[in-house]
Amino acid sequence: MMKMGVFHAVKGWKNIVYMAVALGMLVYAVPRLNIGQGITLPTVVGSAWICFALLIIAAHLHEILGVEEEQRKELGRVKRMKKWQLEQMLGGKRKMLQFKK
Repeated sequence: MMKMGVFHAVKGWKNIVYMAVALGMLVYAVPRLNIGQGITLPTVVGSAWICFALLIIAAHLHEILGVEEEQRKELGRVKRMKKWQLEQMLGGKRKMLQFKK
């Protein structure tokens, strides 16, 4: 159980570092992009680049905040329950087969 906590902490740090790098790239590049000169190729490329950078930042922030953590836990519970039910069903059939002999 301790290994999972250490892995999760390392994973969190990686997300923080990657998000910081994406923010740094955004802060560095936005003043240098040619945006606001009408619909030209540099404006479209610059806008798309900013959108992708914001999407990357949002994805890392989503992971850092652990928005889907409860869903992952619930999915794990459901999978364990289905596995247990299957084992019970197969175990019950084995007992029934042994009983009939």
